[in-house]
Amino acid sequence: MAHSILFVCTGNVFRSMAAEYALRAQLDRRFSYRVESAGIEAKANSIHPVISKRLIQKGTDPSAHVPRRLTKKLIDRNDLIIAMGLGHREFIHKQFGLNVPLFNEVSFGKETPILDLHEALPDWERDIDEARAYVESVIDHIWESVPALLARLPHFQGSRRPMKQWRLFTR
Repeated sequence: MAHSILFVCTGNVFRSMAAEYALRAQLDRRFSYRVESAGIEAKANSIHPVISKRLIQKGTDPSAHVPRRLTKKLIDRNDLIIAMGLGHREFIHKQFGLNVPLFNEVSFGKETPILDLHEALPDWERDIDEARAYVESVIDHIWESVPALLARLPHFQGSRRPMKQWRLFTR
């Protein structure tokens, strides 16, 4: 069984960070997971106020979060690596030789990515209200998916298995 989980996205200031904080907030004593997050291009960015506000509304405070870049050391110290998007999964495969599941694959058995703002709304700057609503909906989706993710975690023993074996657990 996986005892440590690493969520991976691009900048580690939105999707993977939200997954880390959502899972930590919803874990109870029955589960003893170490939960982390990282980004494939993480830079010293601050968390956008819309993201921070939504996580605070959910009951968790991300103000101490420091974005981290995905490294071999992080990969090696975690049993289960979960990608938020297809590009993240592809990056992990190319850089580290691992086949990892997507967040929605672990949670619901669906091989669908959680899109970043610019992927879902290429012209997001034209409608800030729509962009805010999208960001909030992603955080809500991640938060509401945690019970399903926890229920299915026993099927995902670790990240070092061939991709064919992941599919056995998603049908």
